[in-house]
Amino acid sequence: MNVDKGGDHTMTLHILFLTITIKKRTLSTEEIQHEEMVNRIYEENKDRQYSMHRMY
Repeated sequence: MNVDKGGDHTMTLHILFLTITIKKRTLSTEEIQHEEMVNRIYEENKDRQYSMHRMY
């Protein structure tokens, strides 16, 4: 595993003639806020579906 100057972690696998590089991605503040909003809306809809299902 290699560590770049920015603190990013990368892993490089060399298999025969194929090279695979996996890099851990860091999320920006906007991406984190968007992810939290998506999860909140998902949970609200799931709760709404459950309450509608209980009625019948």
